[in-house]
Amino acid sequence: MQAIRQGDVILLPIQEVTGEMIPHLTLAEGEVTGHKHRITKGEAQLFNKDGTLYLRVLSETALLTHEEHQAIPIPQGHWMVKIQREYEPEGWRYVAD
Repeated sequence: MQAIRQGDVILLPIQEVTGEMIPHLTLAEGEVTGHKHRITKGEAQLFNKDGTLYLRVLSETALLTHEEHQAIPIPQGHWMVKIQREYEPEGWRYVAD
């Protein structure tokens, strides 16, 4: 499987998901607009380990949606959730929608 990107959210395929399950499916929330990258269809679970999110898609696909981006079907499997960062003279910062 290949990495999947929706805006500033990048999903990287991994072998296994670890961490503590969290009770929602929001992968990232915009700081300015409040828009969310979240799973809205399909069966999935979200985990947190040391501040990194991990997504387990249990159904054949799960739909990743966001108010400003095209919805993307995420294949069944295990994924690490990364947020794109950019460098500014003051240092690294996370990109926000």
